[in-house]
Amino acid sequence: MDNQHEFFMKQALCEAEKAQANNEVPIGAVVVRDNQVIGCGFNQVIMSCDPTAHAEVVALRQAAETVGNYRLVDCQLYVTLEPCMMCLGAMVHARLSHVYYATNEPKAGVVCSQAHLHEASFLNHRLNITGGILADKASKLLRDFFRQRRLAKKQ
Repeated sequence: MDNQHEFFMKQALCEAEKAQANNEVPIGAVVVRDNQVIGCGFNQVIMSCDPTAHAEVVALRQAAETVGNYRLVDCQLYVTLEPCMMCLGAMVHARLSHVYYATNEPKAGVVCSQAHLHEASFLNHRLNITGGILADKASKLLRDFFRQRRLAKKQ
């Protein structure tokens, strides 16, 4: 089972590398159903001039189009960074069964770092959440990206 989670998280990391190649914050996501990727995405907020184009939302949109339904029951999402409030809301509305993330987001993460919003009593759907899958790789990708960005600013 762990190999399966690492397999799909590696695909999310490949998506994150696409974001980095486009000078976007390197976050990637894939939606999985029956052990098949049905949606993938990477951060595209700058290139698409869309504040909602987070990796998770892009992947959810593609998955919903693939299955022809905005409800993604029995689907799992793998993402390289702990979800933000907007993305968590989209995941709840999509009715995902499980969300797996790589590394924590200390500033804006809402499933572990700043809050446990997926446990809020007012939500009409409960998500299962698991963190820490390939956390070191995802953290390094983000650290390196922001280090390069700071260096570029100095020059």
